[in-house]
Amino acid sequence: MNGYLGVDVGSVSTNLAVLGEDGTIIDTLYLRTRGQPIQVVQEGLRELAGRLPADLKIAGAGSTGSARYLTAAIVGADSVKNEITAHAVAASFVVPDVQTVLEIGGQDSKIIILRDGVVSDFAMNTVCAAGTASFLDHQAQRLNIPIEEFGGLASASTTPVRIAGRCSVFAESDMIHKQQLGHKIEDIIRGLCEALVRNYLNNVAKGKEILAPVVFQGGVAANLGIREAFCRELELEVIVPEHFGVMGAIGASLLAKETVAETGMTKFKGFSVTDLNYQARSFECNGCPNRCEVVEIRVDEKPIARWGGRCGRWDII
Repeated sequence: MNGYLGVDVGSVSTNLAVLGEDGTIIDTLYLRTRGQPIQVVQEGLRELAGRLPADLKIAGAGSTGSARYLTAAIVGADSVKNEITAHAVAASFVVPDVQTVLEIGGQDSKIIILRDGVVSDFAMNTVCAAGTASFLDHQAQRLNIPIEEFGGLASASTTPVRIAGRCSVFAESDMIHKQQLGHKIEDIIRGLCEALVRNYLNNVAKGKEILAPVVFQGGVAANLGIREAFCRELELEVIVPEHFGVMGAIGASLLAKETVAETGMTKFKGFSVTDLNYQARSFECNGCPNRCEVVEIRVDEKPIARWGGRCGRWDII
């Protein structure tokens, strides 16, 4: 029984997924990155190893996310792709005729436009945190309301207030002002959800042709208030996949399967990598005016991977 591992390491969360030969999702795992990607990837692999069927063999592995090169060095990835590619592949797998992917994660948000199964356009918002999971978490803590209850409260609102949503700082100030005026919490939360959706559509999705089917994925897709706000603003049905929070890892798994089918072999190092002592460091190369920052991964003081250089001087074959 063969399985394919996908690992998506971002600034907030680390997601793992194992898919079977037929695309069946065998297991998924969501962990907080906590600023320690190496340790958390090892932790995730250790937990998966204890949960997967004994007769399952990992026939390929793929990595994606902001720490995809680091992850590839640790697990031995066959496929190393960016988040746009991974999310598009996963969305197309779940909804084959998807034309628009809305993805909102912990620190960034993105939109992917597909036509005839091919990515034709995309955009990302990595400058402002307004609308991302980290901003919503912060507001939930400030209001002393579990983030899991945000969606239900927003749905219960009958008279939403308008919140300024172009900036996270202004949104928070406006929320405080509305509280001081005596508006109900549920009305403020629904107003916040609508403001964040407007911010996304006016910035990330600006100038993009949003056509159905529309798939909404990423951790924020769990928020019913945001999902309903997207439906109202777009006047379209918004599909939320069952495994919306780990779609990047699912896409990485599917891409690994494709790569292994072409090469006929895998670079996956096995679950024993959880016992290795990895060290990461960076240095500036003075070989030319580019002065590249090179990142190096070592195991027991032996370099196993480097990236960041524009030439091949520091590459490890």
